[in-house]
Amino acid sequence: MAEIKRLVTVAALQFACTDDVATNVATAERLVREAHEKGANIILIQELFEGYYFCQAQREDYFQRAKPYKGHPTILRMQELAKDLGVVIPVSFFEEANNAHYNSVVVIDADGTDLGLYRKSHIPDGPGYQEKFYFNPGDTGFKVFETKFAKIGVGICWDQWFPEAARAMALQGAEILLYPTAIGSEPQDDGLDSREHWKRVMQGHAGANVVPLVASNRIGKEIIETEHGKSEITFYGNSFIAGPTGEIVALADDKQEAVLVAQFDLANIKSKRRSWGVFRDRRPELYKVLLTLDGHNPSL
Repeated sequence: MAEIKRLVTVAALQFACTDDVATNVATAERLVREAHEKGANIILIQELFEGYYFCQAQREDYFQRAKPYKGHPTILRMQELAKDLGVVIPVSFFEEANNAHYNSVVVIDADGTDLGLYRKSHIPDGPGYQEKFYFNPGDTGFKVFETKFAKIGVGICWDQWFPEAARAMALQGAEILLYPTAIGSEPQDDGLDSREHWKRVMQGHAGANVVPLVASNRIGKEIIETEHGKSEITFYGNSFIAGPTGEIVALADDKQEAVLVAQFDLANIKSKRRSWGVFRDRRPELYKVLLTLDGHNPSL
């Protein structure tokens, strides 16, 4: 008996940000519309796309960029856009929640419905990427959102380096993994280039869980005034879409604005995932060590 196809087209957007909210939101909308014209059903915009990646500096005034989740003007605009085009749009934003602040994503369904919020779980802290100054660790846990076209799991940037996050979303039924991102050069080390490492880690998530994966990164050079002078990051783009064995099926370069699209048959992938056995043969009772920080677990 032939299995019914479930064709879904995903898109990854890539562009250089200015430090003007209106300009960046207009760019994002233009590219969402372009992705829709190419047939996309689920469209991923890069992390914190409303402005420069401000976490290069620890500056008190940058907290003014945060806004509450409810009534957020960019989210409301993207809800109208999603409804108008009939597409799913995860929207990254700097969230203010009373005295807490989060690096968050809200998932908007194809009818404009707000499906809920994910708050970034893993918060980096290093030269150029000083997010712990601004963001509380996310308290939502890893989530899966049931959209019109697919069940999707959304992580945010540093989350993409953790196989536990990808597996947790896949275990909850995620059919596609999405990672909005802001990553580029390292201000403290001109010789360090994480680009290929970055791609390979996420390709591994796709292959290990037998699901497609979408990563959307920014491009361009951004200079931020810090307490120690100017800090500069050149974001390396390379947004990509990977198939369920980790293969890259669409890839942007490190300089050009891009709208990447790829179509997947989720019914066929589900069949392959079941037959591959990686979820059948899991041994959760042996994984207690994952609940430790130092690997010490006397029960094993």
